[in-house]
Amino acid sequence: MPASHAGDIADDRRALERLCVATRLVRPVAELIRFVASAEGVLTPDLKRRLPGRGVWVTASRAAFGEAVRKKAFARALKRPVAVPDGLGATIEALLERRALEMLSLANKAGLVVAGFAKVMERVQAGRATAVIQAAEGAPDGARKLASAAHRAYLGGGAPVFITNFRSSQLDLALGRTNVIHAALGAGPASAGFLDRAAALAFWRDGGLASAGPAPDPEPPSHADDEPFTDADRPATDGEHAGLDGDRGDPPGFGTE
Repeated sequence: MPASHAGDIADDRRALERLCVATRLVRPVAELIRFVASAEGVLTPDLKRRLPGRGVWVTASRAAFGEAVRKKAFARALKRPVAVPDGLGATIEALLERRALEMLSLANKAGLVVAGFAKVMERVQAGRATAVIQAAEGAPDGARKLASAAHRAYLGGGAPVFITNFRSSQLDLALGRTNVIHAALGAGPASAGFLDRAAALAFWRDGGLASAGPAPDPEPPSHADDEPFTDADRPATDGEHAGLDGDRGDPPGFGTE
């Protein structure tokens, strides 16, 4: 066997698939989180798969992580005592949020993002939105109108992904603006990277893509489908939203990667 191939097998960071110690299923590494033990024996997530040492892999969902902790699977797989810090699951979620928002910021710097309900609606109606983001505080009526517009504009398929994973305060930081409720992304590498990371965050939270999936089926509109959209239809949210969460700091665990 060539030495380089032997090294690939010995170094689990180069693997394409690994066994999840919680579910006992072999999955692509993109669907797993790698963990290592620090020199002090503390379990440490290795989201970028770069940390040295023996790794143990778990399906990248909060439920699978909790099952691995319950089964004491980390110590068995690492063949040594391992301390699992309290709140490690919350730290992982914060890190996944950070990675997604960092990529959103890069997409914004690349000129791929517009913000504000009117601009987002314009991009959706023109069929130029790869993804639509509505902050968790956004009004359901705004989501319904955007979904209706997407269903009309993308009859041939390719409708934008709708994402509701993030708070307005997080979008403010990522986009360098204030009171962001709605944003839309155009096509580009940074947008694709953001979508991958947003999907990973949704999978961690609920094991699926409920918060980062295709455009939802719109509710029956309160006006005729052929009625033109005007500023009077715009919810008073973007740029006018008050009472948002004032927290602008990084969540716990940031900077640990």
